[in-house]
Amino acid sequence: MKKKTAELVLLIFCITALLSGSGIAEGAGIITMQQEAEEQLQRELGAFEITANQREMAKANEAGYPVLDAGRGNPNWINTQARYAFTRFSDFATQECERDMSVGAMAGHAQKEGIGDRFDAAMNPENSTDAFLIAAVDYCVDALGLDKDSLLKELADAVIGDYYPSPSRCLPCTEVILNAYLQSTLYHGADLAGETMVFPTEGGSAAMVYIFDALSHNRLLRAGDQIAIGTPIFTPYMQIPSVKNYGLVSIDVTSTEAENWDIAETELAKLEDPSVKAFFLVNPSNPASHALSEHTLRRLVQVIEKNPDLIILTDDVYGTFSENFRTVYSVLPYNTILVYSFSKLYGVTGWRTGLIAMNQNNVCDRLLGELPEEDREFLRNEYAIVTSEPDEMLFIDRVVADSRSIGLYHTSGLSTPSQVFMALMSLTHLIHAEEDPYIRLANETVHARYTALMTALSLPADDSDQNAQYYTLVDVLALAESHYGTDFAAWLTESRTEIDFLNDLAGKKGVVLMYGPGFSAPEGTVRISLANLNEEDYVEIARRLFELLEDYAVEYEQEAMKDAA
Repeated sequence: MKKKTAELVLLIFCITALLSGSGIAEGAGIITMQQEAEEQLQRELGAFEITANQREMAKANEAGYPVLDAGRGNPNWINTQARYAFTRFSDFATQECERDMSVGAMAGHAQKEGIGDRFDAAMNPENSTDAFLIAAVDYCVDALGLDKDSLLKELADAVIGDYYPSPSRCLPCTEVILNAYLQSTLYHGADLAGETMVFPTEGGSAAMVYIFDALSHNRLLRAGDQIAIGTPIFTPYMQIPSVKNYGLVSIDVTSTEAENWDIAETELAKLEDPSVKAFFLVNPSNPASHALSEHTLRRLVQVIEKNPDLIILTDDVYGTFSENFRTVYSVLPYNTILVYSFSKLYGVTGWRTGLIAMNQNNVCDRLLGELPEEDREFLRNEYAIVTSEPDEMLFIDRVVADSRSIGLYHTSGLSTPSQVFMALMSLTHLIHAEEDPYIRLANETVHARYTALMTALSLPADDSDQNAQYYTLVDVLALAESHYGTDFAAWLTESRTEIDFLNDLAGKKGVVLMYGPGFSAPEGTVRISLANLNEEDYVEIARRLFELLEDYAVEYEQEAMKDAA
């Protein structure tokens, strides 16, 4: 489609800034003219801002169609087992508090002694929710080696929320459960649970912000450092370095459809340069929804041999939707910081339940020990207010402290009820010795929607293990060319921008999709979420998309007739 108005915005902004003399100072912490222009474009053309406008247009669409919004990744399903269990266990814990002391609406605290026996007496194995809780506690005792009374006391206090998180980073029994879940779902056979530290956070987004803050504050990333970003990628993640004004220089490590959305050798080679300090990716990717291949994982091991200080940050929120998924952390635990969120699989985006996981032996802690003495002294003074041995403070604990500006470290940590909910979601998976029926159902759900959409669009389906099928990218220009010919596609390129097309799709047909280039995806692409509508809705989206193209084709023919006359 014709060149984006973004280029004109960039040119005008740069000229205006130059003439006004603004934004041309150099140095750490000063935003350059180019950075200002880029940030202006992000404000003008952010993919999520574009979609928000189109949602309003779709409500009053010309055809009067019901709105079909496939722009958001929020699933239209929830996990009920964890929710019922949370409510049931909360009731049990409240009764435990009343057992300690009960005066009017005031109760005491749960007591550890004998809580296991009281739990057994309170649970009815004939009730499905109680039966799950019994199985979950048995799994924690038998498979994870946790003490029953200690586990139930921790969970009872936590679900009531009557104490600050202690330790701040993660409740002890909860950390064991979360580690077991991560190993089962993401590590593909690698045994790392016993050597992994977990910090539950307010969703994956908070995890990313905390990590970038701590990397910058601890001098592991400095203004001017190069970080590599695996693109296409979730738009806000591209904006973190500039929005937070860290002064980082981003380079793209691009995956393409030609490589089945894997990373080509030439792109991976960029990471071998020691001047690249960090590599940031989403795996499986967003918006392409493809996981890295085994070949790429092996190649990343070779990259680290040449650039051993590289910090890899991977967001694996879609990992469970990819068959035989294997996280980068499972092959490079020393160099990798893992971020995970329960939001998509379990339908808990509003709960804000995510986590950061790091190996006990990791590159960040080593690099902290190698900082120049002046930096070490600065950080020593910063963290001395919360520990008597600031030099020994691990990076992940610094992330926790930085999340509350250090001074409020003693009140940091994710809310304890949220930690219990994360443990219960994990246990709905862990209690199954074989296949988890819930994860299978979630995968089958998005697969059926993906298949329906591809069939309706007359496009070949990619059913490889790498394709998570949570999203898909559709090349609208290629679709137009295949149905109406090369000349029509060329006309459409010249007469409409991608934004024009999406505005028409929303305003005329009531369909909301996302702007592919906003994720650094190829020109002409749109992202369609397979998570938030029903199967038949995706068939209808395809029908309306073709209806819009047919409207364009009529306009094209009319213009051609006028030109011929």
